[in-house]
Amino acid sequence: MRAEVLKKDAKSEFETPERCHILEVANDSGDESVSIARARIGAGTVTALHSLRGVAERYLIVSGKGRVELGGKSIEVCEGDVVRIPPGLSQRIANIGEDELVFYCICTPPFRRDCYQRLE
Repeated sequence: MRAEVLKKDAKSEFETPERCHILEVANDSGDESVSIARARIGAGTVTALHSLRGVAERYLIVSGKGRVELGGKSIEVCEGDVVRIPPGLSQRIANIGEDELVFYCICTPPFRRDCYQRLE
Protein backbone atom coordinates (compact mmCIF):
# COMPACT_ATOMS: atom_id res chain seq x y z
CA MET A 1 0.00 0.00 0.00
CA ARG A 2 1.24 3.48 -0.73
CA ALA A 3 0.60 6.66 1.26
CA GLU A 4 -1.75 9.00 -0.60
CA VAL A 5 -5.06 10.82 -0.46
CA LEU A 6 -7.66 9.79 -3.03
CA LYS A 7 -10.14 12.45 -4.10
CA LYS A 8 -13.10 11.33 -6.16
CA ASP A 9 -15.32 13.53 -8.28
CA ALA A 10 -19.03 12.83 -7.77
CA LYS A 11 -19.37 13.13 -11.56
CA SER A 12 -17.77 9.68 -11.91
CA GLU A 13 -20.71 8.08 -10.08
CA PHE A 14 -22.68 5.64 -12.25
CA GLU A 15 -26.02 3.85 -12.10
CA THR A 16 -25.94 0.05 -12.05
CA PRO A 17 -28.41 -2.58 -13.30
CA GLU A 18 -28.56 -3.54 -9.60
CA ARG A 19 -30.71 -0.40 -9.06
CA CYS A 20 -28.22 1.77 -7.18
CA HIS A 21 -25.67 4.52 -7.84
CA ILE A 22 -22.01 3.67 -7.26
CA LEU A 23 -18.99 5.91 -6.81
CA GLU A 24 -15.74 3.92 -6.81
CA VAL A 25 -13.69 5.51 -4.04
CA ALA A 26 -10.71 3.12 -4.00
CA ASN A 27 -10.22 0.10 -6.22
CA ASP A 28 -6.72 0.32 -7.67
CA SER A 29 -3.12 -0.80 -7.32
CA GLY A 30 -2.53 1.68 -4.47
CA ASP A 31 -4.07 -0.84 -2.05
CA GLU A 32 -4.43 -4.33 -3.45
CA SER A 33 -6.13 -5.73 -0.33
CA VAL A 34 -9.40 -3.72 -0.30
CA SER A 35 -11.84 -1.80 -2.45
CA ILE A 36 -14.25 0.89 -1.27
CA ALA A 37 -17.31 2.22 -3.08
CA ARG A 38 -20.08 4.59 -2.03
CA ALA A 39 -23.59 3.37 -2.84
CA ARG A 40 -26.78 5.45 -3.00
CA ILE A 41 -30.27 3.98 -3.19
CA GLY A 42 -33.44 6.00 -3.71
CA ALA A 43 -36.47 5.79 -1.43
CA GLY A 44 -38.52 2.66 -2.03
CA THR A 45 -35.78 0.95 -4.07
CA VAL A 46 -34.55 -2.60 -3.49
CA THR A 47 -31.26 -3.76 -4.98
CA ALA A 48 -31.05 -6.95 -7.04
CA LEU A 49 -30.51 -10.19 -5.14
CA HIS A 50 -26.87 -11.16 -5.68
CA SER A 51 -23.75 -12.66 -4.13
CA LEU A 52 -20.03 -12.03 -4.48
CA ARG A 53 -17.92 -15.07 -5.33
CA GLY A 54 -14.72 -15.15 -3.26
CA VAL A 55 -15.18 -11.62 -1.86
CA ALA A 56 -16.22 -10.61 1.66
CA GLU A 57 -18.16 -7.35 1.82
CA ARG A 58 -19.07 -4.90 4.55
CA TYR A 59 -21.67 -2.16 4.34
CA LEU A 60 -21.03 0.92 6.49
CA ILE A 61 -24.34 2.77 6.65
CA VAL A 62 -23.80 6.55 6.42
CA SER A 63 -27.37 7.84 6.23
CA GLY A 64 -30.91 6.67 5.72
CA LYS A 65 -32.84 3.61 6.83
CA GLY A 66 -32.76 0.23 5.17
CA ARG A 67 -33.55 -3.44 5.43
CA VAL A 68 -30.71 -5.77 4.49
CA GLU A 69 -31.39 -9.37 3.48
CA LEU A 70 -28.59 -11.88 4.06
CA GLY A 71 -29.12 -15.51 3.13
CA GLY A 72 -32.89 -15.09 3.30
CA LYS A 73 -32.94 -13.37 6.73
CA SER A 74 -33.58 -9.63 6.98
CA ILE A 75 -32.82 -6.93 9.53
CA GLU A 76 -33.27 -3.17 9.62
CA VAL A 77 -30.17 -0.97 9.44
CA CYS A 78 -29.49 2.72 9.96
CA GLU A 79 -26.68 5.27 10.23
CA GLY A 80 -23.56 3.87 11.90
CA ASP A 81 -24.43 0.19 11.42
CA VAL A 82 -21.93 -2.20 9.85
CA VAL A 83 -23.19 -5.22 7.91
CA ARG A 84 -20.76 -8.11 7.42
CA ILE A 85 -21.38 -10.31 4.39
CA PRO A 86 -19.31 -13.49 3.91
CA PRO A 87 -18.28 -14.51 0.38
CA GLY A 88 -21.01 -16.28 -1.59
CA LEU A 89 -23.93 -15.28 0.69
CA SER A 90 -27.06 -14.01 -1.07
CA GLN A 91 -27.71 -10.35 -0.31
CA ARG A 92 -29.76 -7.30 -1.15
CA ILE A 93 -30.73 -4.10 0.59
CA ALA A 94 -33.95 -2.06 0.50
CA ASN A 95 -34.34 1.63 1.24
CA ILE A 96 -37.29 1.73 3.65
CA GLY A 97 -36.92 5.41 4.54
CA GLU A 98 -38.08 8.61 2.90
CA ASP A 99 -34.57 9.86 2.07
CA GLU A 100 -31.69 8.28 0.17
CA LEU A 101 -29.91 5.33 1.75
CA VAL A 102 -26.15 5.95 1.55
CA PHE A 103 -23.51 3.40 2.53
CA TYR A 104 -19.95 2.35 1.76
CA CYS A 105 -19.21 -1.10 0.35
CA ILE A 106 -15.84 -2.33 1.60
CA CYS A 107 -14.62 -5.50 -0.13
CA THR A 108 -11.74 -7.89 0.55
CA PRO A 109 -10.19 -8.90 -1.69
CA PRO A 110 -11.10 -5.96 -3.95
CA PHE A 111 -14.35 -6.14 -5.92
CA ARG A 112 -14.06 -7.32 -9.53
CA ARG A 113 -16.96 -7.41 -11.98
CA ASP A 114 -16.47 -11.15 -12.53
CA CYS A 115 -17.12 -11.93 -8.82
CA TYR A 116 -20.68 -10.54 -9.02
CA GLN A 117 -23.38 -13.21 -9.35
CA ARG A 118 -26.91 -12.02 -10.07
CA LEU A 119 -29.46 -14.27 -8.36
CA GLU A 120 -32.74 -12.86 -9.73
